[in-house]
Amino acid sequence: MAPVPADPSSTLDASERVKSLLLRLHSNSLAQEEELNGPDGKWTALKALKKQGDAGDAAALADYQRQFDDLMQDKMIALEQDKALFVYHLCRTLSATRIVEAGTSFGISTIYLALAVGQNASRLCPQMRKSARVIATEYEPSKAVLARQHWKEAGDEVEPWIELREGDLRQTLASDLPQDIDFVLFDIWTPMVVPALRLLEPNLKKGAVIVSDNVVSSAQGYDDFHNYIKTHRNAYRSLVLPYSGGLEFTLYDP
Repeated sequence: MAPVPADPSSTLDASERVKSLLLRLHSNSLAQEEELNGPDGKWTALKALKKQGDAGDAAALADYQRQFDDLMQDKMIALEQDKALFVYHLCRTLSATRIVEAGTSFGISTIYLALAVGQNASRLCPQMRKSARVIATEYEPSKAVLARQHWKEAGDEVEPWIELREGDLRQTLASDLPQDIDFVLFDIWTPMVVPALRLLEPNLKKGAVIVSDNVVSSAQGYDDFHNYIKTHRNAYRSLVLPYSGGLEFTLYDP
């Protein structure tokens, strides 16, 4: 039996419609993840190949990455519910109204971000409220279609606060970014993290927060990111939070 996500009613400020949608989407994601990780699951079969690659077999590592990318192309696997709730409350605490999400997938984590932006924006004057939004990025067209459907189902609490940019983020984030970005979520193919950060960095406000998912379970993929952070110690301070797979909290404080 697939695990069931917790009822977020006590901690998430949202309508019953949005809460029900999120519970359904998290349940679907967990069921899919359980299937992939089962004894006969495709991810289970790939682990042996990854182990070879981690041991120094470059061909095995390249084959693993290719097969993994193909496998994940149409998978829902979303930011886990506890991480998503943490990000939601973090953005509420930061009063974040200018957010960038690199890696929208099926749009589940984007719903949490949009809820936070909309609720934070409600305290602003009408003129400032116009700039409040989540800029979400997605490379796979099929995922973008489903994400839009989920946001439409969520309704006015969510959909008006999202701007989806489809395609290669090295192009979609190259222009028209808000000044003073408050918050960034990286939940994306790891080779795209540093290119995205370089594009966003000139627009990060002092005190901006970056959250990166699976920095422990995908540690090798985050090497470039961590090297970048280390060589810019005067600007970034990081710590890894004890969530499944590792969730890194990075403060931009140049």
